[in-house]
Amino acid sequence: MGTKRNVFDRMAPAWYRVRHWPLLQHELEEISRRWRHGRVVNLGCGHGADFLPFRSGFDLVGLDHSIGMLFEARRYMAKHGFRAGLVRGDLSHLPFGDSSFDYAIAIASYHHVEGAASRKEALAELRRILRPAGEAFLSVWNYAQPRFHGTPRDQLVPWCSEGVRLQRYYHLFTVDELHHLLAECGFEIARIGHGMQGGDPAREDIRNICALVRKPAA
Repeated sequence: MGTKRNVFDRMAPAWYRVRHWPLLQHELEEISRRWRHGRVVNLGCGHGADFLPFRSGFDLVGLDHSIGMLFEARRYMAKHGFRAGLVRGDLSHLPFGDSSFDYAIAIASYHHVEGAASRKEALAELRRILRPAGEAFLSVWNYAQPRFHGTPRDQLVPWCSEGVRLQRYYHLFTVDELHHLLAECGFEIARIGHGMQGGDPAREDIRNICALVRKPAA
């Protein structure tokens, strides 16, 4: 049932056109001001739009399992005038050494990992590659969205590209589930909840669950 790489390869050109700006722009801009500088890895970087708030003061690396998305990320970087090292790889087996990064972002990535054991392994890998006291900001789709009421937690969500209907695997999270999984993987949880609606922190956007976590210093 898992999402295959070739699905994202086929999606990539259209995704570049449709998702040309960061999905959680206001949250990422806040995080970039919080972190200020350092080495950041973008896990599941796609075509690279979520790099934008980190263009100044950060050493950037992006990882994705789709070669098509990485190709579009090179186009995106050239258009917007910044650089990042790009690596093809899998979230559950990150090709980086221990404590390689000060920070990480993973926007709409972990809900594509199929199987509870694999999701736990992927988040353990995230913890491994962060330096002690390093932070990560991540988002996943929220099962509490009204459109998912009464549907399975694991499902295929369609994407239509050039007349072809493509199916992407999603695991739909709850806030409690994500909180438990992050804690089980050894993270300190700075905050967890929903995204902002229209950039207004007083209004919740329940489409996305967002979490800011920290690897313990000790």
